[in-house]
Amino acid sequence: MLTKAKALRGYKLHSLDGEIGKVEEFYFDDKHWAIRYLVANTGNWLTGREVLISPYALRDVNKEKQDIFINLTKKQIEDSPSLETDKPVSRQFEEKYSGYYGWPPYWGGPYMWGAYAYVERDQEKWKEVNPGGKAWDAHLRSTRTVSTYNLQTTDGDLGHVGDFVIDDRTWAIRYLIVDRRNWWPGKKVLISPQWIDRVSWTESKVFVNLSREAIKESPEYTEESLLSRDYEIKLHQHYNRQGYWVDEPAAEGQSY
Repeated sequence: MLTKAKALRGYKLHSLDGEIGKVEEFYFDDKHWAIRYLVANTGNWLTGREVLISPYALRDVNKEKQDIFINLTKKQIEDSPSLETDKPVSRQFEEKYSGYYGWPPYWGGPYMWGAYAYVERDQEKWKEVNPGGKAWDAHLRSTRTVSTYNLQTTDGDLGHVGDFVIDDRTWAIRYLIVDRRNWWPGKKVLISPQWIDRVSWTESKVFVNLSREAIKESPEYTEESLLSRDYEIKLHQHYNRQGYWVDEPAAEGQSY
C-alpha cells in the first residue's frame, strides 16, 4: 500500500515487550530510493543516541490505529550498535548493525534488497540465495532534509519537495510530492524517482528532464485521491514511462 511519509510520522512503535517510541523520520539510499531505516523518537528511554529500525524488523503496520509492530525486544534494541545523535550513518555502522541482528546486507546484491526486490523476512530463504553482483556504496539521506530541496524542470523551478509516497511492502519511495509554492496553486504534483536526472546534494536541488507544461498536463492528484494502480498507469502513460511494477518481482511470502 502507498502511504505518505508524513502520515507515518508519529506512528507508535511497539516492540515484542512494549512501546519504544514513535516514528520521527526516515533514512533512504540515493540509488534505489528505498527506506533503509525508520528513525525512532524514544523520548527519555535511550537519550543521546539515534535509534534506527530496519524494515527487516517490521511485523505489521496498522494504519487505523497508527501502530507499527517490531519483531524485536527492548533489550535487543538497547544492546544494538549505538549511533550518536546527529552523526552520519556510516557503512561501518551499518555492517555492525546488520551483523548484530543477522540480517542480510541490502547493499550485497543487484536488487533493491540485495538478493530480493522486496524485504524478505524468511531467514531460511537467506541461506538459499547467493546474492551475486558487486556490493554497492549506499549514501543515506534524510527525508526531513530532502523535503526542503527545490525541484528543477527543463524550463525553471517547479517548487520544493513536500513529501514522499512510500510503498510499505517494499519500502521503496515511489513518488515525491512537490509543493508548487505560488506557481499553479491548487494542484499536487507527483514525480517518480525513476524520472530524476540527478540530484545536487550540495545545492539542495532535484533535476528532472520534464517541462513544467508536461507536468501541468499530468493526471491530477489530490489529498483526497487514492493512489490506485489505475491512477498510476495513467500517470506513467502521460509521461510515456514504464511502471515500476512491470519488471519488479512480486513480493511473495511477505508477512504483511
